[in-house]
Amino acid sequence: QVQLVESGGGLVQAGDSLRLSCTDSGPTLSSYAMGWFRQAPGKEREFVAAISRSGSNTAYANSVKDRFTISRDNAKNTVILQMTSLKPEDTAVYYCAARSVLLRYAVSIQLGEYDYWGQGTQVTVSS
Repeated sequence: QVQLVESGGGLVQAGDSLRLSCTDSGPTLSSYAMGWFRQAPGKEREFVAAISRSGSNTAYANSVKDRFTISRDNAKNTVILQMTSLKPEDTAVYYCAARSVLLRYAVSIQLGEYDYWGQGTQVTVSS
């Protein structure tokens, strides 16, 4: 059973950086394509970034491209979302998600494709 736990959220000012981590205490995350999503108050959950099982392929939402970087360390069972140049509109609860896939190079950007979700971590960016 995959149990994802996010950490690293907090309150920062516009222009600051944050590093979110996602870990799993159960089976190795190397078997899963991983993604980050976020949900702001009153809005639907939206795609942020995704990474393939191998870590060689990534995808980003246009709103975060060139500011956010997703990476993974399969040896440490960890997926990272490095966020820079944060904006107030980045304020949301950020969720880590895992999708069981056979292809090592596939990335998934659709919310419905993911099988497991973490509880989320709050990111608040003040202006």
